[in-house]
Amino acid sequence: MANYVFKMPDLGEGTVSAEILAWHVKPGDTVAEDQIIADVMTEKAAIEVPAPVSGKVVRTRGEPGEMVAVGSELIVFDTGSEAVADGVATVSAASAAKSAPAPATTAALAAVTAAPAAAPARPAVPAPARVMASPATRRRAQEAGIDLRTIAGSGPGGRITRADFESAAAGSATGVVARGQPMPARARRDGTTEVKIIGLRRVIAQRMSEAKRNIPHFAYVEEIDVTELEALRAHLNAGAPDGAPSLTLLPFLGLALARALPAFPQCNARHDAERNVVVQHAALHLGIATQTPDGLKVPVVRHAESLSLRELAAAIRDVADRARRNKSPRDELAGSTLTITSLGRLGGIASTPVINAPEVAIIGVNKVVERPVVRDGAITVRRMMNLSSSFDHRFVDGYDAASMIQALKGLLEHPATIFIQE
Repeated sequence: MANYVFKMPDLGEGTVSAEILAWHVKPGDTVAEDQIIADVMTEKAAIEVPAPVSGKVVRTRGEPGEMVAVGSELIVFDTGSEAVADGVATVSAASAAKSAPAPATTAALAAVTAAPAAAPARPAVPAPARVMASPATRRRAQEAGIDLRTIAGSGPGGRITRADFESAAAGSATGVVARGQPMPARARRDGTTEVKIIGLRRVIAQRMSEAKRNIPHFAYVEEIDVTELEALRAHLNAGAPDGAPSLTLLPFLGLALARALPAFPQCNARHDAERNVVVQHAALHLGIATQTPDGLKVPVVRHAESLSLRELAAAIRDVADRARRNKSPRDELAGSTLTITSLGRLGGIASTPVINAPEVAIIGVNKVVERPVVRDGAITVRRMMNLSSSFDHRFVDGYDAASMIQALKGLLEHPATIFIQE
């Protein structure tokens, strides 16, 4: 037997270990070179790892959720060829940077090993048809015992979305009730499901815990009359060129923040704990909290203060779309100076968002509703929205936080002032 030892590759950016998300092969399986064998995750990147050679899997190292150090054995193949006996596959940070996708990008790592010159004696085994799905979807399918090749994907290029998988899983678990047939009687549901906390969910859990444990949050909620802003938004959308995406409230809020923050530099800052300094930024690198099939991500719009309304709207839309599709480049998921988080129509009345450390503030957007309010002694119906914001009380005093939100309120309630250059 000729063994080929494939070690955990160096994925760059100072990575010292990676977490096993899912195995797509098991001992005894025969695989082809470049066939996806595993999903791994660094602190920011979910990456599919291809087989460096063709052969039979002898053993694998690590269960989903376990960390494997860079340079440690990941998987061993029986290549059936003495020419590659006891071969060891490694990869440098430089080659990984050339071939690996950016963080949170689910794409194959091409050429992560230097294949031996001699061809293996065993004929290459054709790889199965490529299934387009995120690591999270692959993991759910593996846990549910569902073959993803049986699911028709509705995403780009036939990609299997979370909704596709959940629909298939529901049909597999319960079957389909024929049209016209009575629904079955209500029944008790028993049992539990254990969901392993791995991958992006593990990173989210870790960072949220650290933020709440280390940052004394100060919450501030203010109501905003967005009647004029909504009228302006509707007017601009009505006059937009054919095919142009509709404007949401977020780009208006982003521009208003860019106008207000120069007077409150302590709110547009990042805490450098190692150097014990707070770095205040002149630029607004706007984080956009985005819900994705794999969990919450915060892609960043750089220099939001330099963009026009429609440019900012397009930038927000683009970074959020890339985050949802796991296509964000490495530098787009780091470096924000202040984050906006919104639940859209689910925004509720008020919330207490968790600060996206090492930032010192986060602006939460609640839903817009029509409410009766008093204006000049008379009751009238206005469109109202609450801003629920959190601040790091170590570095942002309550007075400064309230003053910044009041400045933001003035801009949003009189939206023409957002566009006045002084």
